[in-house]
Amino acid sequence: MNILADLKYTKDHEWVKIEGDVATVGITDFAQGELGDIVYVDVETLDEEVDKDEVFGTVEAVKTVSDLFMPLTGEVIELNESLEDDPELVNKDPYGEGWMIKIKIKDSSEVDGLLDAEGYKEVLGA
Repeated sequence: MNILADLKYTKDHEWVKIEGDVATVGITDFAQGELGDIVYVDVETLDEEVDKDEVFGTVEAVKTVSDLFMPLTGEVIELNESLEDDPELVNKDPYGEGWMIKIKIKDSSEVDGLLDAEGYKEVLGA
């Protein structure tokens, strides 16, 4: 299981990469492993402001559908269009090509509430 030190994490198994006032969001290696083969990623919140902890989309695997939770309040400014044709990218490269959305952060103080790699390992009991 891969947990990258330079990312932030949520207890809901999303990862967040902060670059200025933009955050790239995806699901963790642990989450994609638990879900199994991902067949569809559905995000219908493009150009909408979504509050922290609200659902911004869903990810569908062979056996289940899971909600995706917003790690920070902000506007969804970009979707990873590659996932429309190749949702398996989330399984193959969850921290790279398998990213899901980019958001314009509304309140940067919320970043302090995210977990670092060590905190996320504790959530997993690793």
